[in-house]
Amino acid sequence: MASKKLTSLLTKMTLEEKIGQLIQLATPFFEGSKNEGQITGPLASMNISDEDVRNTGSVLGASGGAAESIKIQKAHLKKNRLGIPLLFMADVIHGYKTIFPIPLAIGCSWDLDKAQKSAEIAATEAAVAGVHVTFSPMVDLVRDPRWGRVMESTGEDPFLNGEFARAFVRGFQGLDLKNNPKSVAACVKHFAAYGAAEGGRDYNTVNMSERQLRESYLPAYKAALDEGCEMVMTAFNTVDGIPASGNTQLMRNILREEWGFEGVLISDWGAVKEMIPHGVAEDEAEAAYKAIQAGVDIEMMTSCYVDHLKKLIDSGKVDEKLIDESVLRILTLKEKLGLFENPYRGADEELEKELVMSNEHRQAAKELAISSSVLLKNDGVLPIKTNKKIALIGPFAKSSDILGPWSFLGSKEKAVQLYDGLQEKLDSSLLVTAKGCSIETGSDEQFAEAVKVAKEADVIVLALGEASEMSGEAGSRADILLPKVQLELVAKLKKLGKPIVAVLFNGRPLDLHGIWDEADAILEAWYPGTEGGNAVADILFGDANPSAKLTMSFPYSVGQVPVYYNHFNTGRPQGAPDAQERYVSQYLDIPNEPLLPFGYGLSYTRFEYSEVKLSATTLSTTKPVTVSVTVENTGECAGEEIVQLYVRDVAGEVVRPMKELKGFKKIALEPGEKVTVEFEIHEEQLRYHHPDLTFKSDPGKFIAFVGPNSRETVEMAFELVKE
Repeated sequence: MASKKLTSLLTKMTLEEKIGQLIQLATPFFEGSKNEGQITGPLASMNISDEDVRNTGSVLGASGGAAESIKIQKAHLKKNRLGIPLLFMADVIHGYKTIFPIPLAIGCSWDLDKAQKSAEIAATEAAVAGVHVTFSPMVDLVRDPRWGRVMESTGEDPFLNGEFARAFVRGFQGLDLKNNPKSVAACVKHFAAYGAAEGGRDYNTVNMSERQLRESYLPAYKAALDEGCEMVMTAFNTVDGIPASGNTQLMRNILREEWGFEGVLISDWGAVKEMIPHGVAEDEAEAAYKAIQAGVDIEMMTSCYVDHLKKLIDSGKVDEKLIDESVLRILTLKEKLGLFENPYRGADEELEKELVMSNEHRQAAKELAISSSVLLKNDGVLPIKTNKKIALIGPFAKSSDILGPWSFLGSKEKAVQLYDGLQEKLDSSLLVTAKGCSIETGSDEQFAEAVKVAKEADVIVLALGEASEMSGEAGSRADILLPKVQLELVAKLKKLGKPIVAVLFNGRPLDLHGIWDEADAILEAWYPGTEGGNAVADILFGDANPSAKLTMSFPYSVGQVPVYYNHFNTGRPQGAPDAQERYVSQYLDIPNEPLLPFGYGLSYTRFEYSEVKLSATTLSTTKPVTVSVTVENTGECAGEEIVQLYVRDVAGEVVRPMKELKGFKKIALEPGEKVTVEFEIHEEQLRYHHPDLTFKSDPGKFIAFVGPNSRETVEMAFELVKE
């Protein structure tokens, strides 16, 4: 509900001023911008007038720091008739200038506290630089590693994505936006189901039943909103044949009416106008009509609203009340941020110098990078002893391209390379290096140099992966093997018979053929961020014990994709007691199962699971059951283990997944220490969407699974009874 102050302000606004609040333009449009007037290409074609800029409500891509934000705001307030301040928005995805690991890596930490802390630090750095809103978190469920934007999600599980969504929102927004100038408003995206693009091709069609949409794809968005997320961004894709930005069922019926969302809805870049090539709008006027009818409050970087809304209202086709509703939502967010009292909220050049990229922030980034790196394989070569001579070889040996996509304000020059991290641990005589090849090209001379260097060493550390532009938005790839030249390098070094440790820098699960059998150890470092080199070095030498576990399955082959743990069974499952040899659901040439399952990750120590028990064999609406398991560290060093609980509904009204994550706990154990971990299962956790979309549970048989990952579990049966 808008305040009396805002409703009064609305009555003073002309229609043109109201429509202006619904427009978002990039910083070069504004006086005071470092790039003022540098409008080229698609930006120039928008034909935005000076009056349009004076009335505009928000700025996209605020990245010039506190000084620029203050200049733009001052100039704007002098020209805006009613003195309505601008909202400054930016893509602060996994850090502002102190860059944390990519979100997919953060998901693999299973550490909600560290995730929240990373968002707090990102918010602090962005806020003191003058940013008010971040376009994060992205909570799109992802099951296809060909899609480049999997790096921006936390994985393939609805429950876990929801938990991380809540943590990121808490971190960005804090408890009180108005009285905490070091916070920013969060914008959950992309609503909805963007992660299900066909073929893993960005911006592509999404097509699914409403039941599947509600069951798998909507829960994480809802979790973010339940945590108080202030904004929602529309997706580029279609939902049930209608582009999200013009989808009234999605935006009005589900988001507004069913969920009660009263915040701001913004389109993604150009998404309103893109309804024309989608084929649901003949022209920009129809695109504007469909977007405003669906409830899109802010149009990002196209001019359908500014060019056509007034005519649509004057003709009676659009009710001005729709405009008023959108304007009040935008003004309410500005009021929540305290911009009417202080239009320069948070922007502080001195604090910017003190806080941005501070040692404290970098240390937090290092800790999260350690917690996010997944040990995929270790045949006894890790950790490396510091008296061993190491040959560091590969395109990422001395690369600063470790920040990953969506880190445009991060400094590659200030990023810690892997070579720098190793150098801190070793006598200089024990570290030799060669590039071996570039990301996608190489020469006989580079190969020869790599072999020569490797011959001098006791252990080969291969730093391999994808250049950052190979993932992220528009980074879809049909072939998710390591580039061919890197696999050639691996094959040549394998012939030397020396221990090989592969460190992978990438933004998606890869097909590991060509490295899985060849390497003795594989560490998935993802894009680890500003402190990546130091974090990886700590793990390689055992100063830190890896604990991360995959939140997205690694396929055996791209031909399995989409492959995910919480899949349905078939009527002819492979491996069933009465299964035929051929006529079952299987590939003839590869396994059904992924190479590495959801929840998988190794440690330098060993954890033994025993005494798995259920407190009762029946559960009711008033009486939960408790699952307990004893976990013991049977290895020789301290470590952390992520204990996972899954449940299967054996027979539902619709087919239920083979397993569904229902809980997890991260525990730290010294050598020889053991602890009993307990989970409660409540009736509410057993509910699902039925054919008529009612959300309820069914009485009957269930199976609880406990283990270190989704594949290696102990199972116990229980029954839900209705009282």
